[in-house]
Amino acid sequence: MRVGITGHQRLGDSKQWVQQEVCQLLVALPAPLIGISSLAAGADQLFANAILKQRGLLEVVIPFAGYESTFSEDRDREEFHRLLKLSVRFETLERHGTDEEAYFAAGKKLIDVSDLVVAVWDGKPAAGLGGTGDVVKYASQQWKRIVHLNPNDRTRRDLKSAIESTRPAVS
Repeated sequence: MRVGITGHQRLGDSKQWVQQEVCQLLVALPAPLIGISSLAAGADQLFANAILKQRGLLEVVIPFAGYESTFSEDRDREEFHRLLKLSVRFETLERHGTDEEAYFAAGKKLIDVSDLVVAVWDGKPAAGLGGTGDVVKYASQQWKRIVHLNPNDRTRRDLKSAIESTRPAVS
């Protein structure tokens, strides 16, 4: 199963809860397990480590060349490089437009190649183009199954049923 991640970079005191929920979800999925991430700080790197812990394969979608220079913390940049070396495949997208447009393009690419999307998301609209809210909206428009982990209220919802109920009938 191909599982993509979209999520917040700052998880605060919910980091351990998110890690536990991601691990529980991944254990229940059928093998082979392929995780797809952009390896951003926070949810992406946590997810990538969980995929590797489950002996899954890691594929990386990099928004643009030099992406790692946008990381504000050295430890996040070092973790990006460590995880990238452990990936079985990576693709660096050609940059068109702003950083935000490139982030959204990477998010769309990740969704397009995923069977399931894990969204570590507070449920609010994206703060800027290409944020988690935008990627979740795109995933729902593509009829993807989405597991929503809300770090604020520590709830887990499978959004597939909500999406399926609004999907047009096929004749």
